[in-house]
Amino acid sequence: MYISGPEQEGKKEAKQKEKMERFFARGKEEENINEAEEEKTFRNEAMEKILDNALLHWRAPEYEKYERGRRWYLYVALVLLAIIGYAVYTDSPIMAITFVLIGVVGYIFLNRDPQTIDFAVTQDGIIAGREMYDFDIIKSFWIFYEPHDIKVVSLHTKSMLMPFVHIPIHDEDPVEIRRVLLEYIPEAKQDPSLVDTFERLLGI
Repeated sequence: MYISGPEQEGKKEAKQKEKMERFFARGKEEENINEAEEEKTFRNEAMEKILDNALLHWRAPEYEKYERGRRWYLYVALVLLAIIGYAVYTDSPIMAITFVLIGVVGYIFLNRDPQTIDFAVTQDGIIAGREMYDFDIIKSFWIFYEPHDIKVVSLHTKSMLMPFVHIPIHDEDPVEIRRVLLEYIPEAKQDPSLVDTFERLLGI
């Protein structure tokens, strides 16, 4: 098939334009990646500087991982199957799907290894990984400490969505943590919530 001169020129220009667009798109993508890496480096350096000047600093798993036998998984599976069966019997598909998802997500969560993150107490607040809890938003604290069971600092915050935040102590000295925190926020006794009790019974 014969292609006239103007048509051929038009196709060449279109191809050239397409190449240029791909080139600039690739350049923009690389620029965004570089900016993201620079921002990440800046955040890491800023965090390191804060941790270096912290009153207390420790590294610990984000949550305690408990050993669970086959019997534990069997009991939980039976409970979930019973709830799902009830949902199917009562013609509640949304309820059934919800508990199927809870089972799948819960299994994945329970079998993954917790990340080791930084915790610190500074003059401005408490750091947990990338989160910062200013003393201004913390009403009080209480330390739950039972060796081989529960070892956390429970922060009572002003937040309506998350009034209590648990900071794992792991192998740190609870007496020293308490001494430092008392200089900035009051201590107030807390009773384990129903959720806390349920989590302890299930070992999660």
